[in-house]
Amino acid sequence: MSDNNRLGVFKTYKLYVGGKFPRSESGRVYEVSDSKGQWLANAPQSSRKDARDAVVAARKAFGGWSGATAYNRGQVLYRVAEMLEGRKDQFVREVAASEGLSKSKAAAVVDAAIDRWVWYAGWTDKIGQISGGANPVAGPFFNLSTPEPTGVVAVLAPRKSSFLGLVSVIAPVIATGNTAVVVASADAPLPALSLGEVLATSDVPGGVVNILSGVTAELAAPLAAHQDVNAIDLTGADTALAKELEIAAADNLKRVLRPGPADADGGADFADWTASPGTHRLTAFLETKTVWHPTGALGAAGSSY
Repeated sequence: MSDNNRLGVFKTYKLYVGGKFPRSESGRVYEVSDSKGQWLANAPQSSRKDARDAVVAARKAFGGWSGATAYNRGQVLYRVAEMLEGRKDQFVREVAASEGLSKSKAAAVVDAAIDRWVWYAGWTDKIGQISGGANPVAGPFFNLSTPEPTGVVAVLAPRKSSFLGLVSVIAPVIATGNTAVVVASADAPLPALSLGEVLATSDVPGGVVNILSGVTAELAAPLAAHQDVNAIDLTGADTALAKELEIAAADNLKRVLRPGPADADGGADFADWTASPGTHRLTAFLETKTVWHPTGALGAAGSSY
């Protein structure tokens, strides 16, 4: 039978919240177009209620995820990279359409994103070695500092780098034991929503990553003011919005990761996501716990161990 008369099966993109795929509770959608203005798909337009639901899911998942061993988190993140590799062709198509790239350039971006995910997976059981340690103190004490995850992190994904930039802001947050509520690029949300499908079929517990699509400012405002959000990454916010969100975040003393100088007046539009990421995003959402413990004494001379 000829395929000329076959109707295409259009993909229905949904949110990813608490390990499930809900539509926006508002029922709203908006049109997503490619770089040439041609229609690609309808994406769910999340509401403030969706944002609150995502925070509840992230908080529920935090205890189990932060309590897992760092080695286990590394295994889980590597499993995500395996799944991304298996669905590479799909992401190449979505990145090419979203960012106006040729197929070869989009393939290079997707390869870099998968490699970046593997890179962060390898850091899960090593970041403690560079951000913690034994401290010299005056007295018969052991003094040890160890990193701990901050909690629920709201992440505003880059507006233009729909996949490599997206991976670069999500992976370090969950690699260190935090849970995330991610606001995808409003203009190019499809790779982010497809990433939710990968996470759901990997070993990542539901609620560890929650992905919303819609108007960034509409979703970022309630997240910045939310009392159960512990930190916020302002990468996808322009200068004016970032300032408003910083003010709202101060109410419960959230940690705030501000866009760097290269990102000013354009969010992360001008950031070089292909550059080596370093460890600053891994340490941005870590707290330091310091423990004092007496060394004790041995013998009448008072020698200590």
